Amino acid sequence: MSITSTQCAAARAGLGIKRGDLAELAGVSPRTITDFERGAREPIGSTKAALARALEEAGAVFQEDGGVMLTAEGLARYRGAQASE
Repeated sequence: MSITSTQCAAARAGLGIKRGDLAELAGVSPRTITDFERGAREPIGSTKAALARALEEAGAVFQEDGGVMLTAEGLARYRGAQASE
């Protein structure tokens, strides 16, 4: 599935994942994520697929209508990260 910049930003924020951490998980540069989320440039398909895969593994579920949901595991991980801050 190809994700939008809005879905990427929403999933990352919902899961509490920093750009640098997502970049490492997806094997891309943090600048790629920043530019994508800002709408400054559109990554190639394989880069968007890597971002989607990393976010899905962290607990994001991308909807066909452009929405994003989080799995119970993703929410638990996010809540755990908030509690430790």
